[in-house]
Amino acid sequence: MTRYRYNTATTLDGFLADDADSLAWLFKQDFVEDGPGSIDAFMEEIGAIVMGATTYEWILEHEKGAWTYTQPTFVFTHRDLAPVTDTVTMIQGEPAAHRAAIEAAAGDKDVWMMGGGDLAAAFAAAGMLDQVIVSIAPVTLGSGRPLMGGAFDLRLTSADRNGDFVVASFDVVGPLGSR
Repeated sequence: MTRYRYNTATTLDGFLADDADSLAWLFKQDFVEDGPGSIDAFMEEIGAIVMGATTYEWILEHEKGAWTYTQPTFVFTHRDLAPVTDTVTMIQGEPAAHRAAIEAAAGDKDVWMMGGGDLAAAFAAAGMLDQVIVSIAPVTLGSGRPLMGGAFDLRLTSADRNGDFVVASFDVVGPLGSR
């Protein structure tokens, strides 16, 4: 069964990026690439990627237009964006409307709900988010792009340390008050 997994880094006060969409806070942290929360180990289990337009544009800007992901990628957007490769598909609407296509693209692997927080909340509200994995950095921003744009009950399944980060995994139980 395909699992939908939201894997991201966040500040201690729950922001993915600052008000200017900067991740400068993230790149100042110590992180061991093959330690707990390793993205390489995670990617071995991923068959498709889902993201919002802001995440897509950030990747293209910071990777100088290069696309390093080989998995089929679905970008939820209302903007007129061009796919950078034939593995990127622009889509609109609710997550449930695209579930069959996303799961077919993932094959027998999982889906990485890359971000952002509002899209992750839309997937959770549609019952299409099974796991939240966060690498929590020892920094606060006070404002910015929130980790999750909704109210949900989660169940802690593991916690570890990697350099400066606490790496925690949670199962999504459902809307707040569902447990």
